[in-house]
Amino acid sequence: MAYPAIETERLILKPLTLEDAPQIQLLFPHWDIIQYLSARVPWPYPEDGASEFPEKAALPQIEAGQLLSWTLRLKTKQKQLMGQISLRPYGFKHRAFWLGKPYQGHGYMTEAANAVTDYWFETLGHEVLRTTKSINNASSRRISERTGMQRVGYTMSRFANGNEEKTEI
Repeated sequence: MAYPAIETERLILKPLTLEDAPQIQLLFPHWDIIQYLSARVPWPYPEDGASEFPEKAALPQIEAGQLLSWTLRLKTKQKQLMGQISLRPYGFKHRAFWLGKPYQGHGYMTEAANAVTDYWFETLGHEVLRTTKSINNASSRRISERTGMQRVGYTMSRFANGNEEKTEI
């Protein structure tokens, strides 16, 4: 399924490709990022994990229309990947994201989340956007709340750092 790149004031969100794997492998496998993700994400993260994910999971789901996934890059440094944001048109976790440690705290993910949220509603025509967050992942939860999401409940879930409560947003 083809979907467009998205531009914001400071960012360009480019559709995920297999060529992104080496940069993802450098930024993604850090405990501070992985600990709040699903327990399906292995820890320690394998040396080939970033190439396995796009090739065997993400790209086939994209081709089947089950996933949209963009890499984040500054417009001024388009070759440097900063993180990733994805949308899934089914289930109860429609939007997910991660951002490399050097890029956190600058508002980049809020900017990207606003852009893909607009795409979700305005282009794809969905009426509701849902996600879940580890109760301890306050910064990620704040990004979702800043982009208009509200907490609607709590459940238990398995994360890489163990079983804990998650917020349904």
